[in-house]
Amino acid sequence: MKLFKLVRCLILLGLMSQLFACAAVAVGGAAAATGTAVVDRRTTGTLVEDQTIEVKAIKAIHDDAELNEQAHMNITSYNTVVLITGETPTDAMRQRAMELIKAVDKVTHVYNELTIAAPSSMTSRGSDSIITTKVKTKMFANKEVSGVQFKVITEKGVVYLMGIVSRAESEIATEIARQTGGVQKVVKLFQYTD
Repeated sequence: MKLFKLVRCLILLGLMSQLFACAAVAVGGAAAATGTAVVDRRTTGTLVEDQTIEVKAIKAIHDDAELNEQAHMNITSYNTVVLITGETPTDAMRQRAMELIKAVDKVTHVYNELTIAAPSSMTSRGSDSIITTKVKTKMFANKEVSGVQFKVITEKGVVYLMGIVSRAESEIATEIARQTGGVQKVVKLFQYTD
């Protein structure tokens, strides 16, 4: 019992350190950005709603035994718009995943980017994580855009960009992603402010 409490405390401490690291990055980005609003353009309520949508969508997929066992999916919600990436072995499973996620309360639109294939390898997923990190790092280093305004998701070398941005910010972010090593393609899923 004591070991369980210790593990739980360590996990909470780890999560807290990640939260503080995110805050430090946001503050650092604020100091570096010029002429750009650095804070996330979603309201606090929408931020919470996006997290809730992701949790409910993941639970819906997890509760479907076949999808849970045979598919690999990433579910990202940004301003109540959901992006599904990953792989399912059949088109019927791809469609079922789409329907489950569309049924989640408050979802306004779903981009279904699932491919019909066997689940990707851990090596491929690790490579995608590295690409995402490189793109976000370049965005935070750029003085014309703020990395806080963009959600970056990578699947098999394809970078998906989400955010509430101006068309100029969209073009800068897209170019940053295109010029990042390992990126095969860039897909823009923006909501424009202009």
